[in-house]
Amino acid sequence: MGILDRFRKQKKEEAIEEVKEIITNLEKLCGDDKEVYESLVNTMFLDPRKIDTSMEEAAKKAEDFEKAKDFMRAMIWYETAGGLAIWKGDVKKVVEFFSKCEKISPNIRYSILKNPEKATAKAKEYYQKYPKE
Repeated sequence: MGILDRFRKQKKEEAIEEVKEIITNLEKLCGDDKEVYESLVNTMFLDPRKIDTSMEEAAKKAEDFEKAKDFMRAMIWYETAGGLAIWKGDVKKVVEFFSKCEKISPNIRYSILKNPEKATAKAKEYYQKYPKE
């Protein structure tokens, strides 16, 4: 077995590769401002033009699901409406929709609510700088 162990060790050593850090366009744009990056990474859409519904439609669906006590679907639609509000640059709606998400699910916190003006401005800069083809 000594000879076979030598070959196994070599395979393991060859399998270990250097991991390269991949920096996204959003990370480049946010730079050292980790708070803004964290608030946008899970809330904004990278290409909101691919969303087939409007902010108003998403908000209406969320309200309907909330009235029907289907809180999971309501939260998903409020998040969708909030992401579209980020895209439109509507800070008031961003706060409204993500606040409703927190109200529905008190265990989830949205860091975008800490500084929505700054996060929305950075998202607007992202949308202008990195248009999707």
